[in-house]
Amino acid sequence: MAVLHSPGMTVGRTIGKVVAWIVAVLIILIAALMLFIFTFDWNLARPLVNEKTSEAIGRPFAIEGDLTVGWHRPAGETGWRAWVLWPSFSARHITIANPDWTKNKHFATLDRIDFQVKVLPLLTHDIIIPTITLTNPAIDLERLVDGRNNWTFKLKSSARPLEWKLDLHDIWLNRGNIALSDQQLKIDMQVVLNTLGQPIPIGEALKQQEEKSRGASADAVGKEGAKQLSAQAKAAAPKASEGSSSVVASGAARAPGPAAASGTATAVVQQKSVPQYGIGWSANGTYKHSPVSGSGKLGGVLALQDTSRPIPVQADFKAGDLRVALVGTVTNPAHLAAVDLRLWLQGSSLDRLYQLTGITLPQTPPYATEGHLIGNIRSGSSVLRYEHFTSRVGGSDVNGTVEYTQRQPRPLIEGELVSNLLQFKDLAPVIGADSNASKARRGETARQPSYKAVPTEGFKTDRWTAIDADVKFTGRRMIKDPALPITDLYTHVVMKDGVLSLEPLKFGVAGGALASNIQLNGSTTPLKGRFSTQARHLKLKQLLPTVKTMESALGEIDGDAELSATGNTPAALAATSNGEVKLLVTDGTISRLLMEEAGLNVANVVYEKLYGNRDVYINCAAADFVVTDGVLDSHVFALDTQDAVINIGGKVNMKNESMDLGVHPHTKGFRIFTLRSPLYVKGTFKNPHVGVNTTALALRGGAMIGLGLINPFAALIPLIAPSNHKSLPCGQLMTAMQSEQPTAPPPGQRQRSSGLRLPAGTPGAATAEPSASTPAVAASRSSAPSKKTTPSNGGAALQSPANSADHTGS
Repeated sequence: MAVLHSPGMTVGRTIGKVVAWIVAVLIILIAALMLFIFTFDWNLARPLVNEKTSEAIGRPFAIEGDLTVGWHRPAGETGWRAWVLWPSFSARHITIANPDWTKNKHFATLDRIDFQVKVLPLLTHDIIIPTITLTNPAIDLERLVDGRNNWTFKLKSSARPLEWKLDLHDIWLNRGNIALSDQQLKIDMQVVLNTLGQPIPIGEALKQQEEKSRGASADAVGKEGAKQLSAQAKAAAPKASEGSSSVVASGAARAPGPAAASGTATAVVQQKSVPQYGIGWSANGTYKHSPVSGSGKLGGVLALQDTSRPIPVQADFKAGDLRVALVGTVTNPAHLAAVDLRLWLQGSSLDRLYQLTGITLPQTPPYATEGHLIGNIRSGSSVLRYEHFTSRVGGSDVNGTVEYTQRQPRPLIEGELVSNLLQFKDLAPVIGADSNASKARRGETARQPSYKAVPTEGFKTDRWTAIDADVKFTGRRMIKDPALPITDLYTHVVMKDGVLSLEPLKFGVAGGALASNIQLNGSTTPLKGRFSTQARHLKLKQLLPTVKTMESALGEIDGDAELSATGNTPAALAATSNGEVKLLVTDGTISRLLMEEAGLNVANVVYEKLYGNRDVYINCAAADFVVTDGVLDSHVFALDTQDAVINIGGKVNMKNESMDLGVHPHTKGFRIFTLRSPLYVKGTFKNPHVGVNTTALALRGGAMIGLGLINPFAALIPLIAPSNHKSLPCGQLMTAMQSEQPTAPPPGQRQRSSGLRLPAGTPGAATAEPSASTPAVAASRSSAPSKKTTPSNGGAALQSPANSADHTGS
């Protein structure tokens, strides 16, 4: 029987056969392609890869070992994507050449590189590499003095936008070496990387580093200082934990933050995934010809694309006498976008951090500090905050928070610092007033001459234009020599455009205050300075706390000074100073014994020491020094009491640090058997000499001998002191001192102020132009009775002048 075939069936079969053949061909082609891919010797492609890569980077590039490709199912993918195979590339013995001018042949060598590429994104021209593993990379970095470096590549430019985009996520390192030779920064360093035997949690590393850094602190500030620093850190921990945030590493574990500041390193929160270290490193070399060494750890993987994932870092290195240690996390390590670190520093002087950080800090004794460093680093606008840090500087504690802001034209550092226990001697290095042994310990080569009292160490004004500053410092309690009546300190340091200002520099002194406004313009050569000082309510009783004869003193001292000067050292500023200094003592009482000792009343001194001590009343005391080219001329220097008027005249030369003063007592009572005679104060600041004016004493002795030859009783006449009965015009002096403000010319100009003068006829008033070596005092013979005058305001209303002015005078 015949079978009929319809046309529709024939066409259907034909199409089916065609489809079947197409499918079969595709399967064969895919199989052939897969067979080719899996069996192809990719080493044949090395010349093409080397050529194209060398052309792209502008340097010879070569894969000298095997180039292989494998196919693997991706880890972490789900669903049908888990069945899409990813190619895995592996290349061995890779080299990248250096420019001709470098010392070494290769910029980088690599034993092996392994990475996978996602397949599906290739359809949109995206090359996504989740992870790349580098085995034993060796990198050589070089820079010459002229700025040429080997890490800048001349990449091939394209006339049209690149069709392919590379997206590299993570880098795994397996051993490695990095060499850095930078002639500009004077760095020569070798760094070795190696895989740790087993991962180390960040909490364990923090605890280890804390113990190690505390030992380093003991080397810097002594065991007792390190112990006190630890106690300070524990006390600061609650405050630190209240005011700061910590980076959350891997979305699960807290990075070392303020909680660790207390010394309780194990306080790091343990959650599902604690950041761990997988790579260790060590470094050795030199920085500015000084040895540098260090070691530390890194996370096992560097995240280049996931900027929200913190990477654990740890470092402990030493450069000269500076030691720096840190433990914490960074995000986006390629740019250090965010840092959250526990930071320790130890060294011989804070000013030596300038070479490392570019931040201008004062000279100090050896220090140790620890705190929490957080911030963001961006090109041109970085902000770093060292918060709630604690430190020991010499024998003092310093605590607070400082913030560094990168800006134009120069960075700014701001902060508030507090010292609860401040050693006065720790302030000496700030102006170079510490001992030569101390200078040597902090690395300063300048030495103070043995014959100079005023510091000769220069200000480092070249650093003042590197940064601006606005820092407040409070010293709540001062530890000092018992003879110093200083109790506390406050200053506001402002540095802008190379001008350093202390507005004010205020000391608590003898129950009162000594406040100065100081401006040092370091942008000029030589430095120009202006100094304005006010002394208020300084108690006589507390001014000389170790002198028993001052125990019953009740008066107060007030004063003002206005000076200008030029010079790059404290000694040079003193030697060129111009201006005026005024002092005023209000009414009160003072020990009679002290007064008699000043006048060498031998009989009264013996009497007071044997039978007791009475007090005398102070009517007033006043001093007015005019300063010209570093020479202080005492136009008025007098003390008026119930018993005597004492005048001091002469000059103090700060150029050669010499004194030539005369002390002239004028009795108000009738004295018998007195040897009251003028005294002199001569010598230098370092070696002063106080004695009796032998000429005047010899005249009395000669007169006594001559009269004794005529009549033995007449020999007593030279030892009888008649009364002047003339007091200082206290009210007039106080009014004049308050109304006539001290002045100073602009820096570099001479002072021409006539100063305050005693009225004619007053004991000690000048009757003739004084010489450089003779005190400008002459006793008045007026017999007018004295009258005590007490100003209603106590003489404490002296004010600093708003502007300086020149005056014509002697």
